[in-house]
Amino acid sequence: MKGPDAALRRALDRSWEPHAPRPFDPRQPSIRLHEATFGPDEIWAALQCLVTTHVTMGEKVRRFEAGVRKKLGFGHGVMVNSGSSANLLAVSALCNPAVSPRLQPGDEVIVPALSWSTTVWPLIQHGLVPVIVDIDPLTLNIDPEAAVRAVGPRTRGIMVVHVYGNPCDMDAIVDLARRRSLILIEDCCEALGSAYRGRSVGGFGRIGTFSFYYSHHITTLEGGICLTDDFELGELLRILRAHGWVREVQDPQPYLKAHPDIHPRFLFVNLGYNVRPTELQGAFGSVQLPKLRPFLKARAANAAFWRREFARYAEFLGLQQATPGGTHSWFGFPIVVSAKAPFNARELCAFLERRGIETRPLICGNVAEQPGLKLFPHRVAGPLPHAHHVMSAGFTYGNHQGVDTRARRYAADTVHEFMSARGPR
Repeated sequence: MKGPDAALRRALDRSWEPHAPRPFDPRQPSIRLHEATFGPDEIWAALQCLVTTHVTMGEKVRRFEAGVRKKLGFGHGVMVNSGSSANLLAVSALCNPAVSPRLQPGDEVIVPALSWSTTVWPLIQHGLVPVIVDIDPLTLNIDPEAAVRAVGPRTRGIMVVHVYGNPCDMDAIVDLARRRSLILIEDCCEALGSAYRGRSVGGFGRIGTFSFYYSHHITTLEGGICLTDDFELGELLRILRAHGWVREVQDPQPYLKAHPDIHPRFLFVNLGYNVRPTELQGAFGSVQLPKLRPFLKARAANAAFWRREFARYAEFLGLQQATPGGTHSWFGFPIVVSAKAPFNARELCAFLERRGIETRPLICGNVAEQPGLKLFPHRVAGPLPHAHHVMSAGFTYGNHQGVDTRARRYAADTVHEFMSARGPR
């Protein structure tokens, strides 16, 4: 690199240095929920888009889509502006008249109580009825037996969430979907890099959705993707992503031949949104993607360390258990305080926060208890004791590439300190 570009890159590196994540400092201990996964290389890639004025969705987005497809083993990838938009686009595609079989207004879709709001909202936005079922208290994922019991005469789909990167029991879920002819959707927004029996999550249903939000395993700042092996669904997702036109489909000829009198640049063949990503996001993601493996390795090592450290508190601290046959990507480190404990989750979280360790609740807790859901038709299938308990007693703290050996030791020692003072005597 020479000339003005080299000078600009040096200026960028200098500007970034004061903001770069710092190694753990025991004199000023701090473990944040997330540290930036990106640096000057990603910023430089995005800057190139700006200086060339190539900013709207184009070649860099397509390159990133191809990279994600190849890494995870999918035939088709459609990038969008967020993981929430990926969920919206997936549900919209599976409700579309161009798809058979499809979901239709009034159909029920089973969802786990422990989920995110935009797992459920796209169902409601398409006239579907969420059926809320309880979770397995060990894995924190949907309880397959509860899902079986929830199936009714109007049940047509099931949307699972791989909570905090822990794959669901996909043998049981796929078996249920096949036996009851349910359309299966996988919300993998917390689960990039997770797999079940060697196969990436998202590959068991019709569509899998992933997120590249700032705090996720890798980031495009905002961003998401729908992945599928179904060519027709992939084409429909491309159409729905941008206005309903055919500009980005892989094979436009059938549409062009059917409508020769309409200009191909403005040929609208279905309904559509505008949930396109930018070239900046595509460029950003292509630099991030090679970093995924070391990031996952760091998260797994941290989780294994804490599981060993906290095993002695099994009576009072419930730690998320990896699903048998699954590869967990450890989006965070979930802990659920037992009802038997002589303290509650808020007390433990407050102690951690005072020691510089940030905490947060587990997703949105029991979605059936959220006031927004009560405004819309839904069905609660049986009692939800485990999701209810997680909502009041569950939390996580940061588990990411910035948590080094000293930081994870500090986190463990802080929990030990709390337990020695507030735990059983």
